Amino acid sequence: MTRSAERHVLQFCHGYDGPFLDCARQYASLFAGTGYRVTTVFLTGAADAEVAAGCASDEVLFMEYSSKAIRGLKLGAIGDLRKIAASRNFSFCIAHRFKPIYIALLGTSLPVIGVHHAFDDYKRGTRKLFAHIFRKRLSLLGVSDAVRDDMRKCLPKWPAARIQTLYNRIDVQGLQVTQVSAREARETLGLAADAWVVGNVGRLHPDKDQTTLLHGFAAALPGLPGNSQLVILGSGRLEQSLKDLARELGIGDRVLFLGQVPEARRYFRAFDVFALSSDYEPFGMVLLEAMAAGVPLLATACGGAKEVVEGVGILFPLGDAEHLAQGLQHLAAMDEQQRRQCAELMLDRLRERFSDRAVRDTFWHLPHVTELAQRG
Repeated sequence: MTRSAERHVLQFCHGYDGPFLDCARQYASLFAGTGYRVTTVFLTGAADAEVAAGCASDEVLFMEYSSKAIRGLKLGAIGDLRKIAASRNFSFCIAHRFKPIYIALLGTSLPVIGVHHAFDDYKRGTRKLFAHIFRKRLSLLGVSDAVRDDMRKCLPKWPAARIQTLYNRIDVQGLQVTQVSAREARETLGLAADAWVVGNVGRLHPDKDQTTLLHGFAAALPGLPGNSQLVILGSGRLEQSLKDLARELGIGDRVLFLGQVPEARRYFRAFDVFALSSDYEPFGMVLLEAMAAGVPLLATACGGAKEVVEGVGILFPLGDAEHLAQGLQHLAAMDEQQRRQCAELMLDRLRERFSDRAVRDTFWHLPHVTELAQRG
């Protein structure tokens, strides 16, 4: 195949902060061995060789816009993307989040697959109108059925086939290699070797509802091992109020707030249980990271978390501290054989539904992807 005849895919990302660098890797890896070359473009963020190396892409470009510069009409970014699109034989564009979708549709004539990682992205009337105007070139993916269904509800006139689910995923083996042993993880985090540890990782924000987690842990303590601890990794505006609540509940000495821990996913084997109390989590990548570490799961029965955990972990109603407490006590009563069986179930779930290979197969069988591939 000559260079001029090569097929290219444009991946357009808002930035590479938080989980979004791995999102770029996830989508670029869909094209491994397909003959497509992937160009990943970041709208914001300084050029970074380490980021470029982590994208699994053939080419990585940095627009280096500030957040302030891409408010309003975003004419500069639209013009820059138009030049990039004209310079290569792109077949289509994958754009993550609404702002890149907007710029990609105005800056190129390419078919755009818009990936949404949150709820309510099409709640505004102006966004509904924009999507309607470009519906012939735009198809949508949600990172969970919950996000997909939210978009279908907001865009009721769209054919359901043009709004589909493509789960987030992990390189299971690659992640497990980076996850250190329980002993090393506890030493790094400063946890006692003999403690029974409930782990939580996430921003200290109302959306993560650590308030319910604290209440549930306090209620569960009489039925938990005597050396039980709740360990929360993350920072945010609720830190002081959550610490105050722990003291009010009489569990201040049992709860450790460790702040922002770089590469927290490496230390999940420090936990005996992983608990996610989030309010309508769109997906919950931390759940996959805990599953890869073999840590039993407890999560709210709503949003994308339900789709990840159902059948391999324990679910409790949103905001229900009593059922959260019962779930913790149930998991504390598991013996080693039950924990091993649980780890095997979770690993099977990862491979079948949330691995790079499984999602690659799903992607190439999506109706609008099949259509775009046939066009060439």
